[in-house]
Amino acid sequence: MDLCELTLAVEKIARQAGAEIKRCYDAGQYESYTKGDESPVTSADYAANDIICAELLKLAPTIPIVSEESKPEAIANRQQWSRYWLIDPLDGTQEFVAGSGDFTTVIALIENNIPVIGVIYAPIHDRCYLASLGKGAFKREGNELIPIKVNDNANEGISIAVSLRQSKETVLSRVSADYEYRLVPMGSATLKAGLVAEGGADIYMRVGPTGEWDTGAAHCILTEAGGDITDLSLNRLTYNLRDTLANPNFVVTGHQSFPWSKIIIAEDK
Repeated sequence: MDLCELTLAVEKIARQAGAEIKRCYDAGQYESYTKGDESPVTSADYAANDIICAELLKLAPTIPIVSEESKPEAIANRQQWSRYWLIDPLDGTQEFVAGSGDFTTVIALIENNIPVIGVIYAPIHDRCYLASLGKGAFKREGNELIPIKVNDNANEGISIAVSLRQSKETVLSRVSADYEYRLVPMGSATLKAGLVAEGGADIYMRVGPTGEWDTGAAHCILTEAGGDITDLSLNRLTYNLRDTLANPNFVVTGHQSFPWSKIIIAEDK
């Protein structure tokens, strides 16, 4: 199975997990919990995680899995893995609980520390972003698979995808006042990254806690669409190279011809 075929197989798994999340969401049948780091989680997260892990093991039994819901002992040897799945079964749990519909299920394949497959599926919107290394990025709505690229026209100002819950002032304080900005509110980090990948926004900045599972799939899609994901000093995010899986504050940037080093205010070290 080549990388493109594997990507389409992963899309089916994401849709299967998304269908279970949608069932829980539509029926309001789920339990909510608070994890040790104070982040929210629901029984829908766990149900989706079980589906994804089971199906990935059927698809590729020798490839290990790193999930947001993994127990630490299950991934203790992860830095020895040159190839593994990186998943977030439900990105946007806050939006799931709040009822906005802006949440996704996310699956990436990492090879030699580089995301080579990325799939992001939003079950309420029935929207899927997908990419494989060197093969381009796409969006599927219904049965139509559409190639996507980042916006390459900055003449009308710069569009910033912003969280429904994050302070807009926090984001604007991190960008230069020398440019004009338009804010595009949306839930879910991966949906905002997808919006940048398809040219609906030019930049998305995340200031706050995230994990590598929040960016792996999006990173593959963004780079194939002509964008990137970096820290706030414009260093590209890495995967499985550090003792922690926590991301630094990061920024999703669109077309790389934009003067991002002048637009983004670098983070103090």
